[in-house]
Amino acid sequence: MTALLLGDYRDGVVTLKEKPRGVREGRVRVLLVPATGDQPEPRALVYGKYRGPMMSEPEDFLEAQWHGREGLDD
Repeated sequence: MTALLLGDYRDGVVTLKEKPRGVREGRVRVLLVPATGDQPEPRALVYGKYRGPMMSEPEDFLEAQWHGREGLDD
């Protein structure tokens, strides 16, 4: 079973904020992210939240896609 848990790292010690359910022991991999204070809860846009006179068309999203730049991308 794989579990993703939040915790803190300080001076070589990792402290988990919660105990994983259904896991008594296991190997771990630690990904450190910068400690920037309290982070807001992740949020996602809700479909239809920003209503306008017309619905978005697929072409409206093309400008937001990354198309790369010649010589910089593989």
